[in-house]
This record gives sequence, structure tokens and C-alpha cells, in this order.
Amino acid sequence: MTKRDDALDYHSRGRPGKIAVVPTKPLNNQRDLALAYSPGVAEPCLAIQENPEDVYKYTAKGNLVAVVTNGTAVLGLGNIGALAGKPVMEGKANLFKQFSDLDVFDLEVGSEDPDDVIRFCQLLEPTVGGINLEDIKAPECFYIEETLRKTMGIPVFHDDQHGTAIISGAALLNALEIAGKDIGQIKVVFSGAGAAAISTAEHYVRLGVQREHILMCDRAGVIYEGRTEGDMDPYKARFVRKTQARSIGEALVGADVFVGLSAAGAVTREMVAGMASRPIIFALANPVPEITPEEVRAVRDDAIIATGRSDYPNQVNNVLGFPFIFRGALDVRATEINEEMKMAATRALALLAKQDVPDSVAALYGLRNVTFGADYLIPFPFDPRVLLWVAPAVAWAAVASGVAREFIDLEGYRERLEVRLGRARGIMRGLINRAQRAPKRIVFPEGEEPKIIRAAATLVEDGIAHPILLGDPERIGQIAEAARISLEDITIEDPATSEKRDDYAHYMWQLRQRKGLSLDEARRQLFNGNYFGSCMVARGDADALLSGVTMHYPETIRPALQVIGAHPSAKLVSGMYMLVTDRHVVFCGDTTVNIDPTAEQVAQIAFAASRITRMLGIVPRIAMLSFSNFGSVKHPDAEKMARATQLLKERDPSLIVDGEMQADTALSGEILRRDYPFSTLKEEANVLIFPNLAAGNIAYKLMHHLGGATAIGPILVGMRRPVHVLERGADVQDIVNMAAVAVVDAQERTQSVEPAFAAASPSPTIFSKL
Repeated sequence: MTKRDDALDYHSRGRPGKIAVVPTKPLNNQRDLALAYSPGVAEPCLAIQENPEDVYKYTAKGNLVAVVTNGTAVLGLGNIGALAGKPVMEGKANLFKQFSDLDVFDLEVGSEDPDDVIRFCQLLEPTVGGINLEDIKAPECFYIEETLRKTMGIPVFHDDQHGTAIISGAALLNALEIAGKDIGQIKVVFSGAGAAAISTAEHYVRLGVQREHILMCDRAGVIYEGRTEGDMDPYKARFVRKTQARSIGEALVGADVFVGLSAAGAVTREMVAGMASRPIIFALANPVPEITPEEVRAVRDDAIIATGRSDYPNQVNNVLGFPFIFRGALDVRATEINEEMKMAATRALALLAKQDVPDSVAALYGLRNVTFGADYLIPFPFDPRVLLWVAPAVAWAAVASGVAREFIDLEGYRERLEVRLGRARGIMRGLINRAQRAPKRIVFPEGEEPKIIRAAATLVEDGIAHPILLGDPERIGQIAEAARISLEDITIEDPATSEKRDDYAHYMWQLRQRKGLSLDEARRQLFNGNYFGSCMVARGDADALLSGVTMHYPETIRPALQVIGAHPSAKLVSGMYMLVTDRHVVFCGDTTVNIDPTAEQVAQIAFAASRITRMLGIVPRIAMLSFSNFGSVKHPDAEKMARATQLLKERDPSLIVDGEMQADTALSGEILRRDYPFSTLKEEANVLIFPNLAAGNIAYKLMHHLGGATAIGPILVGMRRPVHVLERGADVQDIVNMAAVAVVDAQERTQSVEPAFAAASPSPTIFSKL
């Protein structure tokens, strides 16, 4: 199948096109119909008539953007008309939804008269919260946007003009920092003088580039004073210069920066060779740049390069801008997107590029250990953190510049944005906020692992924990230096040379001398970071232990069970996962420890899970899972889960729990209400308790890998002191998340006689032969 066939099949299969209107309210019966339409719909109509601002309360206007085009400059296809441009506008709508959860009407205007486009957009103001102008040719696009900004009270933004300006502006700031150049002194050459080039040049001027240091070239060559060749309009005229340069090659001699917004092959190797030292080359024509990175490298190995393509480093992609700019603008009901808001977006992107890149983001691009530098000037388009950085920056700039009609609490706003990214982020944000209130000392036995070092730096920077890295200080220092990671406020302890070794060896020997451990063996075991770290926690030199990124689960937890052991009030140790999908947040236990628990132990596992759920502010609804529904199958395994249900109800009558039941019953409120009205569960369960380890372990992995659920865990409950295990291969963000869990665990233990994480000792487990 050819690329053309692929593209046509993609757009035609199933429901044609790429977007659909999805209702946000139920319409299942006559009552719903009466509320959604006549007569109930009259009430919000009258409320809006009385107070027009109520339109944001009762309708989707505040989350709705119109993407408007007349098809006169569609991608690289030119003037193909409004109808032929519709697939592009649907694609734009999809990007708005996927990246910032904004809804879109794509609207194709069948006129090339700019005044028709203006009038059309003006009539849309009651319908939408903002207008994104798209693929409209220059110079008409300037006239249209300027007129609409003056005459409308909602944001209007021509992405073709400003998107490239904002994103490449961030890349420029960071490239200049790496090259060691002063923005006020650089010479910049543009290839192309269309909407994007002119807007980008103006944005660079606002960033600090001197206007007289910019040379702009169109098809006729350099735009110089007195030129009679080629088209000229008032927008190009802003960049007329007194210069002897007539061609782009002459303009590039000694230039510091090249910005290509023109066509493939516009620049040659010889031209690049004549540029200044550490040249910055933004060849942004798509799909083929003005000059390829390979061609640049052949003559200038000191160049810093960006393109518009995803297969090269530093992709200048407008998707880093428009979804988040509109998100911030609409969330404060801005009347326009002004220069302060655009500048805020540029600076937020530039700053984000200097932050640590999560492994999960780098992995999308087949990369590892991505750090700020010549090959990473701006964030990746699929980095979910962009929403959390750019939208708040834009929103706050709107407030500060006086164009916002709604004030925001910045921290609360970020939390709401995280919820838009997914429930897992919202829940984790709550845990991180709690951790930041009273950070604890977290010991990491795998202190020489680069991911752990990077996570430790993040924990310090975000004020989540006080990390302690175990390992050779020299080795840790080398890894950190190579990755440009600061070790400030990170404690490093070497188990091989620590002055605590003798104390810890005697502690372990006294603890396990009647289990065959000699003093010499205890000393040898302390070379293992998990034993040393467990001793630190047991002796009060650390508040919690977090390990497992390079080890199998039993290797990680066995030393902790031997040295720290179960909590005195607990009767078993168990492990649980929090799984998050678009529709569900569920807690699963036991998924990691107990092979075939008894009914009593299952009840204790469920009780522990309920305490964790409550700690996170979620009311637990517990389902005891089996292959049977309420006695439908007579079998010891089903009867065990029914017995566990009864025991848990006796222990805590306030809990919402029932079973035994099948998984589909547990996750369907409709089945529960229809077929089992006697059940104490009336809604879908959010705590799933499995009859054995095989079921629990298999189920959570299937939900994670096939169902796309985000897995947070394993969360270990029942230990004497906080010990938590990382999944083998966990990325930096997973480590940070679990460190927050460990900190909250340690906090809980200082506030409660029977903390949540200790609510659940030796039983038939994978560690039974300790």
C-alpha cells in the first residue's frame, strides 16, 4: 500500500473523517430528553438572557474553539480551496482535543474575500470561546487578524503567523545560551517573507534582536532599500534595509542565525560555511528543509540545528503552542491573545527544555537520558508537561496584562490541568502536595543508577523528599557530572566505607543470629545496598526505603523483610497497585506477595487496601472477586471469598463491600442494580480483591499492558517501617511518584498509631523461606 493509499484509508475507514461531536450529558430516557431539549432547555436560555456571562456556566462556549480557513494557503499545497482544506482543519481539531482537551468546530469559508472571512468570524462570537485562523494566504491574513482583534471580545489567533514565531523563539533563546551569544548583537537572516516569516521576525525583535540586524529574503532576493523587483506590501516593508547584499548567499556571510521559512534547497553548503562561529540554523521548510542537517554537518560541525521534521532533533512544531495558548486564554476568558501572552509561551517552553526529561517521554522518540543541549533546545511535542507549563504561563500573562475576565489560583489551576491529562496525574499531584508539606529522608540502595540520580535531583528541586543515595561517591559524581545533574542537597552514603557498618552488622547479627547469620556474614551482606538501606530505616537513619529499578521483586524486598519485618499490629504484608484508566481508578490487591491467602488473610488485604484508598480521599467500594456471583458456583475458592467478605464486614461495618462476585459484575453498576439489588455495592467497585496471587498479578498486568491503564505501585502495606518497591525498569517519573508515596507513608506513621500502610506477617508468600 502506498503512502497515498495509507492516508486515504486512514481518513475513510469506519466513520469518515477524524472528528465527531460527543455528548457530555446522558440522553437515555424521556426525562433526559425533557431536560436536554424542550421544555427544560428554556431555563438556561432565560438565565443567559438575564446574565450573558452565564453562557460559560450552562454551555460549552468556554471550551470551544472555531478553526476557520478559506483554503487559500493550505500547508504546502497552496490555494486548494475551502472544501479541499477540510481534512487539515479536522486534523487541527484533533490536535486541540488530544493536547489540551479543547473542543473544536472546523469551519471552512467559501470565499477568498478577506472581508467575508472577517464578517463570518464576527458572527461566530456568541458561539465559540476563541477563533484559530488557519491556512489563509498573506497579506490578507494580517488584515483579517488585525481587524478581528480590534472588533471582537474573544481571542483570535492566526497560528501560521504566530505558532512558528513562539516555538522557534524558545529554540532561539536556548540556542543562543548554548552558543554563548548576546541576542542584542546577533545578525539574523530569513529565507521567506510570508506570514510566518514576518511574524517570527517581529517576535524575535520583541525578544531582543535588533530590527536593523535582520535581513529578510523573498523570491526576488534580499529586501533592500530601493528594490523594485518582486512584490512589496506594508508588512514586508517593515524589514527593508540598507545593505549591499542582494542574494541570500551574500546575506548569510558572517550571519549568526538563519531562519528558513521558504522551500527545499534554498540554502547551500557553501552559504552555511560562510556564517559566523557556532551558527544557529533553523531550516523549517516541510517536508524537505532549506538545507538538511547532514549537509550542514558536512561543512559546519559547530552548528546548532533545528528543523520542522520529527526525524531530526529540535523539531519546531506548532503543536507545542496553539493548544496550550488557547487553553490558558480560554480558562481566564481572555478577550485577546496579546504579545505578553505569546512571550510568556516562548519563555515557558525555553525554561521547560532545561528541566529533566522523563524516561517515558524520551522513550516515545527512541531516546534515553535526554538533557538540555544543542540536540535538545525545545520540548518534544508529545511531552505532557507542556500543558502544565505553557497554559499557566499564558493564563497568568493574560491576568497580568489586563485582558483576562477571570482570575486564577495558579497552583489550583495546574492541578486542574493535571486532571485533564488523566486521573493518575491528578491523584499523584495530591500525593506530591502532601509530601511537600513535610519531606522525609528516602534511601535509594541503587544510588549509582542514572535514573535514580536524576529522580533524586527532581525530588530535591520539587521539595518532595530528602534523598540518600547509596554507592561509591566518586562514581555517582561522575554520572551526575556527565548528565549535568546537580547533587546539591543529596546525601551520598557508601556502604563499603560507612562508619555505620559496624553498628549495622551487630544489629543484623543480633536480629538473625538464631536464624544462622554470623557476624562476618552480616558484614558481608551490608555490601548489598538493600541490606544497608534496610538497616538505615530500621535504625532511624532514614525514614523510608525505595528500591527495585534494576532488580527482581524478591531480591528487593527480602532484605527488608529480614531486617525490618512486619508491623506489630499487622498480620501480613501485602502489595497493591493503583490502576487508572479514562473511566476507572481501581486499587488491586494482593498483586505481589501472598500466593494463596486464607479467607482471614484476604479480609486483611482488603482492609489494608481500604485504608490506602481512604488516605487518598477516595471512598472505597470493595469487590471480593471470584468466578462465582453470590453463590452461583459451589467451590472452596468462591466460598473463601464469600467468607472473607463476611469477616471484613464484621471488622468494619462502615465499609461498602460485597462478594463473592465476578469482575464484570464488580465493574458494572447496571448489572449490580439490575441482577443483584440486594448487594451493598450499588455502584462500580474501585477496590478489587483477588482470591490469590496468580489472579491478582495476571489481572493488573493485563489491565496495564492491554487495557492501557496507568499502573502506580507496587504499594507495599504491612511493613514495620516504610519500604516500597519500584517496578524493574521504572522511569524517572515512576520513581518520583513512588518516592511521594513513600514520604506520605512515613508521614502517616508519625501521625497514627495504626497507619494506613501498616494495616495489613508471615503467611504463605513468595518469601516464605526467608
